[in-house]
Amino acid sequence: MSIAVYTHQSCLDHDPGPGHPESPARLAAVLEALDNPRFTTLQRREAPQATPTQIARVHADALIARVLEKAPAQGWRRLDPDTVMSSASADAALRAAGAVCAAVDEVIVGSRNRAFCAVRPPGHHATHDTAMGFCLFNSIAIGAAHAIAGHGIERVAIVDFDVHHGNGTQDIFWDDPRVLYASSHQFPLYPGTGARSETGAGNIVNAPLPPGAGSKEFRAAYETIVLPALDAFAPQLILISAGFDAHRLDPLANLNLDADDYAWVTARLVEIAGRHAQGRIVSSLEGGYSLTALRESVGAHVAALLA
Repeated sequence: MSIAVYTHQSCLDHDPGPGHPESPARLAAVLEALDNPRFTTLQRREAPQATPTQIARVHADALIARVLEKAPAQGWRRLDPDTVMSSASADAALRAAGAVCAAVDEVIVGSRNRAFCAVRPPGHHATHDTAMGFCLFNSIAIGAAHAIAGHGIERVAIVDFDVHHGNGTQDIFWDDPRVLYASSHQFPLYPGTGARSETGAGNIVNAPLPPGAGSKEFRAAYETIVLPALDAFAPQLILISAGFDAHRLDPLANLNLDADDYAWVTARLVEIAGRHAQGRIVSSLEGGYSLTALRESVGAHVAALLA
C-alpha cells in the first residue's frame, strides 16, 4: 500500500505571529514524523492552489475576497481575536484547499486510494461566510463539494475527530443529504456547537465527549454512534478532518487520547471505506498543538492508512 502526501512550502510560511498556538512548528513536526524510514513508500505531491470555482462552491464571495485581498504585505492582519493572516496566508489557504481537491482527484481517478494532506491553516471552523478559529477556507468542505460536483460522487462522509467541533463544516452541509458530517469532540468547548440534538437534515451526527474523557469513552462513541451511522450511509468517499488535539498532552483542551486511539479509529474508517468506498480516504490535518503529540499521532494515523 502506498498513499499520496500533499503539502506546500506556503503552508509552512503562513505565520499567525509570535506565541500563536497554530504555529509553523506544527507542520514541521508533522513532516518530521513522515520522514520516518517506515514511510518510504509515501508519494510526495506539491499541493496546487484551489481554483476560484472550487472555493466558491462552499464560501461566500465576500469571505473569499477578504482572505485573498486582505493579506498584509508584511506583519499581520487579525480577522478576529484568534485568526491572523501574514503575507503567505492567502496562498497557504489556497494550497490547503487545493491539496484536498487534488487528493480527491487522485483517490477517485488515480492509482492510489488514500491520501494525507499535511497542510495548514486548518479549515473546519470556517463557515460559509466567516473565517474563524485559526481557519480561513474550509478545505475539507471544499474537497467534499469538489467530489460531488467534479466527479459525480453521490455520498461523501466527513469524519472529524478534532477536539473542537467543526462548526464550519456542519454549517456548510447542514441541509445537504449528500454529505454526512460526523464529529467527536469535547463538549462544552470552543466554538460551542456540536450537541447531539444538532442533526441538520438527518445528515449531521455529533458525538460530544465530556472534559476528562479518554480512550474508553472515545471508542464507545465511535462504536455506538459514529461507525453505525457511517455504515448506514454507505459513503462512496470518506474525508477525515484529522485534528490531534484530543491527545492528553494537548494544551488547548481536556481529553485524554493517545496515539493508539488515533490508530484505532483510522483502522475502523479504513474498514468502512473498504466496505463502501472502494477503500477511498482523504485525510487532512486540522488541529493539534503539542508537537510531541502531533509527531506520535500523525505517525500512528498515517501508518493505519497504509495498512
